[in-house]
Order: sequence, then structure tokens, then C-alpha cells
Amino acid sequence: MSVNGVVPRDILEWQRLVESDEVDICVLRGRETLEFDLARQPGEPLGVSISSAVFDRIHTCDNHCEFCFIYQLPKGMRRSLYMKDDDYRLSFLFGNFTTMTRFTEADLERVIDERLSPLYVSIHSPEPHVRSDMLRNVRGGFSLRWMKVLLDNDIEIRAQIVLCPGVNDGDVLESTLAGLLEQYPTLESIAIVPLGLSRFNTEDRMRVHTQSEAAQVIETVTKWQARYVRAIGCQPIHLADEFFLVAQAAVPESSHYGEFPMLEDGVGLVRSFLDAFAGTGPDLMGKQSGFFASVDVPSPTDYVRVINPAADTGLRSSASVPVSLRARKPTANKPIAVVTGSYGATVMRTALAEQNFNDVVVLEVKNQYFGGNTAVAGLMTFEDIQSVLEKDNGAHVYLLPDVCLNDGVFLDGGSLEDLQSQFDIEVLPTSGSSLRDRLESAKREVSHV
Repeated sequence: MSVNGVVPRDILEWQRLVESDEVDICVLRGRETLEFDLARQPGEPLGVSISSAVFDRIHTCDNHCEFCFIYQLPKGMRRSLYMKDDDYRLSFLFGNFTTMTRFTEADLERVIDERLSPLYVSIHSPEPHVRSDMLRNVRGGFSLRWMKVLLDNDIEIRAQIVLCPGVNDGDVLESTLAGLLEQYPTLESIAIVPLGLSRFNTEDRMRVHTQSEAAQVIETVTKWQARYVRAIGCQPIHLADEFFLVAQAAVPESSHYGEFPMLEDGVGLVRSFLDAFAGTGPDLMGKQSGFFASVDVPSPTDYVRVINPAADTGLRSSASVPVSLRARKPTANKPIAVVTGSYGATVMRTALAEQNFNDVVVLEVKNQYFGGNTAVAGLMTFEDIQSVLEKDNGAHVYLLPDVCLNDGVFLDGGSLEDLQSQFDIEVLPTSGSSLRDRLESAKREVSHV
């Protein structure tokens, strides 16, 4: 109920309140209120498990962005998928993006006082009319004023631009990158990502980039990357991998991405996978954004168990499968097939050929469930995977990436257990080194036989 007379709003406030060696805690047990005066040794765990990072209500999003993927979901999915958050606390803790349209002076004071850095901010355009139009919220036109104050107080900000053809690309993108350089030159990174479009989209202006448009985006961004280097001595702008895949262009080398700050935003995933699979670079695929990606200190709170209450909002896996889940029966006589989305299949076939795994089959799962340009592995559903494996007649041992699962459940509600009852499936961490280790293990098994 309270700690030292204060009702904590979130794990950040909880952590600050329980730091002292003497803590007064009021708890509700059944209908009885109890008070405890606790004394402990420095560093001794308090013995309290935290199930959610936010104790009060999540700050929900009141924008109505025409490109929002939440509005493009079919009916009947689990309820949590339809919740939109715009909470700066989840931005700091987990890397969720905020538009800052619900940001207040009290929030500003807290972020600066408690050094909640970095924050992840959706910009789309710094031009007030363009931004308010894209967010369909008049406050969107002036909410970036908070960002200027935060940067002036040394709060790091990782920015995102969702690029919509005919809306904020072309001349608007040129103006956006010029404006960011002029107004916010200390941004840590600027990720430019394509909009996700499903077959349930109802917005007439929203469409996917063509190959030539994606190539033009690459050309524009490359030009501005050089200008940033000349102006400020570094370049924070990074394009999502999808632009290179759509343009059928080679993805940049790892040096282009620095420390891969926007990996979960689809920036550098392909390069990270290719380098790890080839053994020429570190495996960064499991890298996460936000505070919990880096904290590793003794604490009365078990950070590992803290759940992002808006994890489904970003359609990300909130709980990866930590180990390979073995097939349901002996499969020594079956060859291996890698199951992945359309974009992953393109990358995977090239990588396997270059590393002499030509005998490994790649099964492309076209996303019929969502449709549109939803071609990433993380949005594969039970229904689509099952259809592909049925056509393959169960002829392989299927390696499935854990990124399409959330606690063993697919986005459409189907379970991994049900799929494994029909096919020989192993779930692997979504990383190049994990896949290579499994494929080399399969080679050794064949050689031994």
C-alpha cells in the first residue's frame, strides 16, 4: 500500500523508496492492513517480487496516427494487443517510443532529476503542421518542445521517423533531416523506419514504398549522413533494413551502425545476423532497448522478472524462449528446414549458401494473416506457419525463431505446443550464432551416422 508513507507509482519510485536500510512498509493482506518496520544489511534483498514495471495506470496514447499498426489489427486478437501506450517511463525502462504529447512539466522535472536517460521519441517530422497532421493530434505540433529541454539537460534521446510514402518522405524528409540537424544536433540516433501496412488498413494515404522509392530514400539519407558528418563530426541517422531489402540493395557493413543503438527497431538486424552467422562479428540479436537492457547490479528488485505492461503494444516478443525446445520424437532421418518470414528468407538463402549450408531448406512463410508488407519473422502466425508446414508434408525438422512467440503463444492465439504436436519443431533464439551452432550440430550428427 505504501513505502515510507509514499504510494509508489512505478518500479522507479519503488527502487528509490527501498534503497535505505530501514524501510516502513504498509501492506494489505486480505482485508487487514498491516505495517512493518524492516531493517536489513546493506545490499540485502528485500524479498519482494515485482511483476510489473508500472503500478498505476499506463499513460495511454491519445494520438490517432493513420500509420498506426494497432488500428490495422484484425478483430478477435487478445485484448492487450489493442492497447496503445505513450508512457515516458516505459520509454526509459524498455525502449517503447513516446510522442511526448502527454508529457507534462512534472514529467519533465522527474526525468531530469532522476536522470531517466535515454528516452525513445517518435518524431516523424519536426515541422509542427506535418507532425500534428500525422499524429492527428493538435498537441503533436508543439510537444517536441520538451525534447529540446531534455537535450539541453543532457538527457539522451533516440529518435524515430516512421516514413510514409507521399506524406513525410521526399522533400519533407529533406526538410526533416535539415530541421533535426539545426534544432536537435545532439540526438544520439535517428532511426528511419517504414510504416507497417496490413490488409486491414483503412487509410487511403497509406501505402508501401516501391523499389524505386526505397532506393530514393537510401540516396537521400546517404546524402544527409555525409552532411551530418561535416556539420557535427558524426552521423546519427540509420535506415531500417527493410529499405535495403525492398530496394534490393546491399545492407551496410557493421561499422555503419556503431553500437547498434536501434536494433529492436529493425536497424542493423540483417547485418548483425549475417556477421554472427559467419562468425565475423558479435551476436547482438538478443540485445534489448531501454534500462533493463543494461542494468546488472545487486538490487532488492529482481529486474529479470519485471514485465513490460505494454509489451504487446509494440508487437514484440516479451519473453524469448531461453533454450532450444526439442522435437517431439526422434528425427535422425529428417533434414533441417529454417522457417522464417519473407524478408528473412531472402537474407537466409544467401547466408546459407555463403557458409556452405546449401543442403538446408528455407521455408518462406508469407504473411496471409496480416497481409500488406508484414514480412518480418516476428509477425508470423500459427495459422500461416501451419499452412506452410502442411504443404511440406512434415518432411523436415523445422527450426523456428523465438521472436514470433510470446510465452509460447503466437500472435493469432495458436500455441507452440499445438504446432509441435503436429510437426517436428525446435525453437531457437533469433541469432546468427545460435542457428549456425544448430546447423553444425546437425552436420556432425549426419557424419556420425
